[in-house]
Amino acid sequence: MKMKKIPHLLFTILTILLFSCSAEKTSTDTNVTEESNAESATTIEENWISLFDGTSTAGWHTYLKDGVEGWYVQDGMLITDGGNGDIVTDKEFENFELEFEYNIAPEGNSGMFFKIIEDEQYKVTYVTAPEYQIIDDENYPQELKPAQRTAANYDLHIPVEAQPNPAGTFNNGKIVVDKNKVEHWLNDKLIVTYEIGSEDWKQRVAESKFAEMEAYAKATKGKIGLQDHGDKVMFRKIRIKEL
Repeated sequence: MKMKKIPHLLFTILTILLFSCSAEKTSTDTNVTEESNAESATTIEENWISLFDGTSTAGWHTYLKDGVEGWYVQDGMLITDGGNGDIVTDKEFENFELEFEYNIAPEGNSGMFFKIIEDEQYKVTYVTAPEYQIIDDENYPQELKPAQRTAANYDLHIPVEAQPNPAGTFNNGKIVVDKNKVEHWLNDKLIVTYEIGSEDWKQRVAESKFAEMEAYAKATKGKIGLQDHGDKVMFRKIRIKEL
């Protein structure tokens, strides 16, 4: 009887050993996969550059000046109460994906500029830079043209089916620039697309106030700018990913 039980005992031991090795391998594979996923997520996150740290105005300065004048930081927001001038990034960018959140005061007006040429010969930001329009569509005290409404390429391209949250609440904005092709997004929805330098672009510019501005949208790279149009506006979670 004992001789007959030995093979069965050996089979049981071998089965236990094989199961233990398989479980260990599965556990190891799972750990490797989790580590790989975590590593990928970190890499993706590292591709983003924060343009506003939530605690200071580091990385920004008032256009054509040293340091930031008038704008301030409160509760993780970069704020102007109006009358303080535009601010721009210290660094220039060429191709990128730019994300931000903004809160415009009732009846307020502001904007996000890109590819600004900062030079003494250009006294204001908008003479060289396209603008993602930020405005209170419903309550602005002056009549707005279609291309002056929220998420428009200011004065040139009409925002299609834009549905901004009301003034006094936050909206999510995004600008994607890939060479001359540009996208404006609002609250995760694509609103405007255009190509700088195209025949359509040239015609629109020729029929706009930018026709007399020689350097308008001519830079291949430039600075990001936040507009102070005289009204209170708050920005937060401003980050950029270079393409």
